[in-house]
Amino acid sequence: MRYRFGNKRSRFRAVLLSIEHTNIYRYTRLVELTTHTLMLRPTESHEVRIRSERLDLSPVHQVRWKHDAFDNSIALADFTTKTSELRIASHYTVEQFNINPFNFVLEIYTNELPFKYQKDEAPDLAPFRKPHHPKDAAAIQKWVRPFLDSKGRARTLEFLIALNQCVPAQFSYGRREEPGVQTPGKTLKCRSGSCRDFALLFMEAARQMGLAARYVSGYLCGVEGDSPEVASNATHAWAEIYLPGGGWKGFDPTCGTLAAGLHVRVAVAREPAQATPIRGSYLGDASAFGGMEVTVKAQAIETKT
Repeated sequence: MRYRFGNKRSRFRAVLLSIEHTNIYRYTRLVELTTHTLMLRPTESHEVRIRSERLDLSPVHQVRWKHDAFDNSIALADFTTKTSELRIASHYTVEQFNINPFNFVLEIYTNELPFKYQKDEAPDLAPFRKPHHPKDAAAIQKWVRPFLDSKGRARTLEFLIALNQCVPAQFSYGRREEPGVQTPGKTLKCRSGSCRDFALLFMEAARQMGLAARYVSGYLCGVEGDSPEVASNATHAWAEIYLPGGGWKGFDPTCGTLAAGLHVRVAVAREPAQATPIRGSYLGDASAFGGMEVTVKAQAIETKT
């Protein structure tokens, strides 16, 4: 069975996805854990429905839920006993209806870049339009110049799709376990990075063109029997661009596709640091940390025609 979401129109109207994400942190002696912030629950909408969910934590704990400023679903875990091991495991089955990412029509005034957002949307989008790495502006402008005409203009969708597809063609992908994100300038210089590095680069390029862009953390699911995507079966990151007429549309520069049937959004934010899947620490000396183990299994398990 071979099918690909994000590039071609699919004959499927929905896909059922299974996501299992386990993090195990080990310590060389008993430690006291601080409150942990978990951003693991998929975002439900008219495109995505959660069919089943389970969050398993140890040691003994209490969980509180909240929505943050971006309306992400956040679990706050308070641990009531010292431990030498912390285990966080989430299990979700979701039904994804966003099979055709091109199922939208742009407002006419947005067909060509750059354009100005209308007054009723501009104030709300302003924080997402502001570049966060102004020192890298010249390098980013040099990178996007071949995709613009002599007047610095381009057809909006053609520009975004071309920029999105050129990343896997021009850059080398590599998973990085260390925290943080490379600056766009470093990614351009090294011509390599992780999914979160490419997402940030794409966002900053879009912002240089006056577009509202936000960071997305989630999962890219694989398909049994198909060749795995470069970043599947792992936590994943991509970008969303606000396009009047279409709303927030996902672009995955790691794979060069639009985010669709196999992408599961968990959190959105203005910048990557605001969408870290798990945040927390422990009280004590740094030497107590004995290592960590992360496993993610994200697969399509059923399709509906």
